[in-house]
Amino acid sequence: MENILSLTTEQLSIIVSDLERKINNGLSENGQEIKCLPTYIKPVREISSGKCLVLDWGGTNFRAAIVEFFVDKAPEIIECAVTELSAEKTQGFKREDLFKAMTAEIKKLKQLDKNIKRIGFCFSFAIESLPDGDAKPLNLAKGFVIEGILGSAVGKPLLQYLNDNVDHANFEKIAVINDTIACLFGGLSKAKSDYDAYLGLIVGTGTNMASSMQADKIKKLNIKEGDILINTESGNFNPPFLTYIDNLIDADTPNKGKHRFEKAISGKYLGRIFKLMFPYDEFYPEDFDSGTLNEIVNYPDIYKEKYVDAARCIFERSAKLVAASLAGMIFVLKSQNKRLEKVLLTAEGSLFWCEDKRGTDYHKVVLRELNRLLVEKDYADITVEICKVTDANMIGSAIAAFSLA
Repeated sequence: MENILSLTTEQLSIIVSDLERKINNGLSENGQEIKCLPTYIKPVREISSGKCLVLDWGGTNFRAAIVEFFVDKAPEIIECAVTELSAEKTQGFKREDLFKAMTAEIKKLKQLDKNIKRIGFCFSFAIESLPDGDAKPLNLAKGFVIEGILGSAVGKPLLQYLNDNVDHANFEKIAVINDTIACLFGGLSKAKSDYDAYLGLIVGTGTNMASSMQADKIKKLNIKEGDILINTESGNFNPPFLTYIDNLIDADTPNKGKHRFEKAISGKYLGRIFKLMFPYDEFYPEDFDSGTLNEIVNYPDIYKEKYVDAARCIFERSAKLVAASLAGMIFVLKSQNKRLEKVLLTAEGSLFWCEDKRGTDYHKVVLRELNRLLVEKDYADITVEICKVTDANMIGSAIAAFSLA
């Protein structure tokens, strides 16, 4: 069978250059394919003590947790409640339906009391960050459609809803941040030394990248000093060399024509790609996703050889495209700072950390291909360290909550 998903080094280099150009466009003007959305919360590195409520939504599940900070050790999730709030489960929802479903799960937290006054909300979609820490959702993805949630602040209405509907709730502040920014924040909490740049990466149900940048290098902002965090919304990248299968996937989504990169690489869509490669075969369960593909890769003796080969090809292309996206971002950062050599990448997502018991783990393929692209560009002196932080999104969102004045 011809491998229509294969990508040559030359093709990957073209993808890198295209993304680099589009990131620079997004840093220069609003309304571009790569949005490059600024986040105005400045993360506080030292939080000695305290508890906050953390919410995480935008993929398959909704999580509500109590995070506590300590003087002598890393912050911890001391209680957590989880429920499915996927695109399928929220069909027909309005904003209040979403708040109601979230509140039902939050009420399960036994350690939630009136002394917890801050909320960190990890919102895994494109958002316009506001100076007070709130945010306006710009668009949804991954098949979600929630009436009434776009275009207005989501944090304060949710805070008020919780105060009105949860016993003993006494919330005063809420920080709403994108999941990739939350991931980056989580990495900052673990950084043992200074780096020239910090990246956050999500490769799970969806995908995205974020980075710290020098504010004076962002042409569309009138900020001349300090660093600022940029949520690229890289899942909306429309890369070259997509296939007819990618076009079929895109045609069967609510946001046709958008998030083409996400639809090519992320966990929500990889199972669909696999099914389209074998249109006359039956596969179960219906929610066939990257987890099932990973099972095929890890247990090849119980699956047909053609299925195993296809699953490996899908994972390989996904990992190579992720490597290309990271290279494009790093090249932008290098153009802004010629002395850039040391990069900390905090990565989150079940797909990024999935293992291949008979081959090379996904994240190792990403790093291998990224290093190859760096060498090709004569940037062999750049070192990328991958940091895995348990519950990075939750810890990062808690940091954001305590970073509000």
